[in-house]
Formats: sequence, C-alpha cells, structure tokens
Amino acid sequence: MTGDTRKKLIIDTDCGSDDAMAIAMALRDPAYEILMFTIVSGNVEAGQAARNTLLTIERAGSCEPPVYMGARNMLLKELAFAYETHGQDGMGDLGLAPERLRLGEGHGVWRMLEALRDSGEGEIDIITLGPLTNLALALRLEPETVKKAGRVVVMGGAGFGGGNVTAAAEFNIWQDGEAAKIVMEAGLKNLMLVGWDACLGESMLMPEEIQRIRNGSELGKFVVDINRVLMGLNRERFGMDCLDMADPAAMAAALHPACIRECEKYWCEVDVSCGPGYGNVLIDRYGFSGKEPNAWICSGLWPERYKEYIFRTLGV
Repeated sequence: MTGDTRKKLIIDTDCGSDDAMAIAMALRDPAYEILMFTIVSGNVEAGQAARNTLLTIERAGSCEPPVYMGARNMLLKELAFAYETHGQDGMGDLGLAPERLRLGEGHGVWRMLEALRDSGEGEIDIITLGPLTNLALALRLEPETVKKAGRVVVMGGAGFGGGNVTAAAEFNIWQDGEAAKIVMEAGLKNLMLVGWDACLGESMLMPEEIQRIRNGSELGKFVVDINRVLMGLNRERFGMDCLDMADPAAMAAALHPACIRECEKYWCEVDVSCGPGYGNVLIDRYGFSGKEPNAWICSGLWPERYKEYIFRTLGV
C-alpha cells in the first residue's frame, strides 16, 4: 500500500502501558501512515512518556515516525501520575528503555500545527490517548488550522458509566479538565470521545485472550508484560487477571470503525468546577439543553471485531 493511499495520522500520547499496546496496533496497520507522535504528561511525566513511545516504536518493528516533546505540565492543574495503574515508569517497571531512537527536534504542538497547515482539508486525523493539553494549546494558537483535521478521536470520558479516577471522571479528562473544555467547545466538526465504558464488560481482555496475545508473538509478549501492574490492580477490582484496554479500544474505534457498536452525537460539556464533579464529561443524552450536538460518544464496541483487530495488528 503506497503512502498516497494511506490515511494520515497524528497520535498524541502520555505513553503508559495501555498506550503502548494502542501505538503498536497503529504502527502495524498498513492502512495508515503515522506522521508523528506528540508527547504530553499524564500517566507519567512527558520525558518518560517519550522514552516509552520510542521503546514501543522499536519493539513494533514497523515504520519509525518522529516523536516530538509536547506539554510537560497541564494548563492549570497539578499533575497526578497513574503509577498505581502502570508502574513508576509507566511500563510495568521492567527496566526497559529505547536502544536506538531519539526525540525529534521541535515542540510537538508546533509540529502538529505545521503538518496541519500543509495538509488538505480533512487529510489528517488526530488521535489522542492522554490529557488534551497539546490539542488545547494548538487550538488556542491556531484554531482554524486545527479545524482542518478530519476526525479527532479522543480516549477520554467515562461515557455513560462511572469514572476510573473519581466517581464521575475518567483519568485523561480529569488530568487536565480545562484543556478538555477548550477542545469540547472548539467547534471541531468530527470530534469523537471513546469512553472508558467502551473497554469494559465483554470488551475486556480475559485471561485466555491475554495468553493468546502473549504467546502469539514477541510484540504480543511485550505489550502484555508491560501491563503487569494494571493486571495486578484488576485482580483487586475485577477478581481476575483481565485487562481493560482503554487506549486500544479508542485506537480500534478510530482505525477499524466496523468494531463500533454504540456511537451517537450529543451536546457535551466538561465540568471544571472546584468539586467532586471536576473532569466529568456531561452528556446531554436526552436533549434537555436544546443545544446542537458537538461530540460523538462511542460507548460500546463489538467485542469479537475489536479483539480480532487487536490480534491481527499484534500478529497473534
């Protein structure tokens, strides 16, 4: 497949262990050309997230897009890293590091804007796997440039379920609610949020599926082993060695839309009040506001299609 026919992507990530699986999937899908990765703090500090991204690219054994450092801090909120979910290094504390690849020169926000400026309308899709700080900064600097993007697919929000960091909020939105509010109110034509609920229930990877991935290829072993801290956490939460793969679910929804089961457009807003609702994506499911819908909410995947996409792209 030639570069002329592949869909172009920019992937923004705070690369922890579930981001790494999603990144590997995207790198191994021949239908897409990844123009760059931009880095943001979130699961771990941005410098560690950059190293994790470079490591994942090396292990994927596919193309090697440039990786650019982006925002190291949130717009207003203090960072609160997800060490309990992904380990101190975000990758299961296995002592892994990139051996060859290095960061590209330039700031990720400017590199994103440069690529969009030089692109045709809708030519580039943006996929975000972490807090929305980089995208919010780009929108503040050049809103019309960002609006040239085709789809903007966000792993963010709890969908119609409960939160995974507070009772109401999902981690990526909660980490920088002000940035998420900017993105939500920017008037993006094709904004889709893939909620945490999309990777739960039948879409969780069960023990036998995890073993299939781990035993199926060297890349499969890598993406399972780095998620060992999350698996330990899930023994307590769900009572078994399962994986709720939020970022792979968002990546599958973005790159393999046939796996989407539930996705509707609603008016949404982000709660940035100083209280327990901070970071919650409020979804006007029944149209009480009377406002025009501004975001697609993907809250469910077809489990078999989603998992087969994981197996195929990871070579298992």
